[in-house]
Amino acid sequence: MKSDFLIALTQLAAERHLPREQVLGAIEVALASAFKKDNPASGQNISVTLNPNTGEVSVFALKTVVETVEDPDKEVTVDDAQFIKNGAELGDEVAAAEPLPHNASRIAAQTAKQVVLQRLREAERDLLYQEFQQHEGDIVSGVIEQAEPGRTITLDLGRAQAVLPFEEQAPNERYRKGQRTKVYLISVRSTPKGPEILVSRSHQNMLKRLFEIEVPEVYNGVVEIKAIAREAGFRSKVAVSATQPGIDPVGSCIGIRGNRIQSIVNELQGEKIDIVSWDEEPRTFITNALSPSEPVHVELLTAEQTAIVVVPDRQLSLAIGKEGQNTRLAARLTGWRLDIKGMTEWEEIKEATQAITGSAVAPEVAVTEAAEAVEEAIAIVEEAGAVATEPAAAEPAPAEAVAPEAAPAVEQDEDAILAALIQEEEDQAPTDATAEPATAESLSVEDLGAFTIDDVELSDDDEEDEEDEGELLSFDDLPVLIPDAGKIRFAEDIVEEFRGGGRGGRRRRGGGGARGGARGGSRGGGGAAGGGR
Repeated sequence: MKSDFLIALTQLAAERHLPREQVLGAIEVALASAFKKDNPASGQNISVTLNPNTGEVSVFALKTVVETVEDPDKEVTVDDAQFIKNGAELGDEVAAAEPLPHNASRIAAQTAKQVVLQRLREAERDLLYQEFQQHEGDIVSGVIEQAEPGRTITLDLGRAQAVLPFEEQAPNERYRKGQRTKVYLISVRSTPKGPEILVSRSHQNMLKRLFEIEVPEVYNGVVEIKAIAREAGFRSKVAVSATQPGIDPVGSCIGIRGNRIQSIVNELQGEKIDIVSWDEEPRTFITNALSPSEPVHVELLTAEQTAIVVVPDRQLSLAIGKEGQNTRLAARLTGWRLDIKGMTEWEEIKEATQAITGSAVAPEVAVTEAAEAVEEAIAIVEEAGAVATEPAAAEPAPAEAVAPEAAPAVEQDEDAILAALIQEEEDQAPTDATAEPATAESLSVEDLGAFTIDDVELSDDDEEDEEDEGELLSFDDLPVLIPDAGKIRFAEDIVEEFRGGGRGGRRRRGGGGARGGARGGSRGGGGAAGGGR
């Protein structure tokens, strides 16, 4: 029949989840401390042995074997030690039995209680630390004890408490007190107050552990998760591959009618998950990673670790995703920097590249060579302009100083540059404000339509009609001069006739001429222009 002490010992060990031997050792240490408290002047090194079956307590004093005893409480001679332990030698430590006190004092009993509780707490902390350290990197389930928006959340894991920092929370999730949730255990640290457990809901490995729980093929290793790119709470991409032939990795993760993937989505509170097939060939892997869009062409720039992805124009926004999310996740998943271009833009780049280089180029370096060709053309044109604007008196550059590639471009652009310089001089030639007024003799028939009467120097006879100053001389006011057949007319003759007609018109007040003819039409006078009107 079990003793009451053994029953109590077993119950205490079960409540604390500790081994019975460890609890028994804590009680023995506590009894030794109580014995020392009752005999503080003894100074003996006391040890206690407890029989779990009967509950009998034995007290021993540990003494050192010496030749000459100086402190009887701590030392013993060789002869006396032989009675305690056969074969005891100098320097050995023997346990001499001591009488057990009949009644323990209140202070000794309180000391024993505190020692027992302290030892049990330390043993429990060590056990919890070892237990949760084994689960580091796994998913654990807990109940939220304290939840405040924007702050750290405390979870009860049963025997310990875990901390969910704000940085490790999913942005779209809402937590309430008493809610049971699954979390990913990041790390466990041992502290004086017990193990400190740090958990997360946004870690990408949490998604991997959920697949291992829901998909047996992933747990058994038939389907392997190669890479994960996750934006917690919004969208994730998972690349999977099969380790055995005949296995569909994507279909295994999705399940019948999507029941497997739907369980994971529900646990993550609606986070979208894209499952793509992993491939060793980068072009194929990038094409799969950009799903649901369907790229038509992928160019790899290995030196820059960049991939140019060409998609149909109608799928350009689909490939980029909302705020660039689809492309960003695909880049993280593949490890390549992705440059998404529409079909129209890609064709324009290819045509421009071919026009500049004059021949088709390799697709891998099309964009790079196009940029280099444009820079080279700009440099040639600038060099040609510098050569054309050099002074004529300058010495010609030696033949070795001119690059062989630049010479043909200079010859081709010579005419164009010369024409541009002439046009620029004509546009920038200002009218000299200090020039002498033009006379009628210096004007030709073509120049007459562009001048007013004020621009022509008049004689003394012409100054009498200042009231008509400012009138424009139009082509309708000029006399019609038809040369005789076979006779050459010179500008001087035409100007003389024009001036004579003008003076006569002004004298007659209605006669012919430029100004007289203009007034003659309204007053009924004669003249070439006036009669015409």
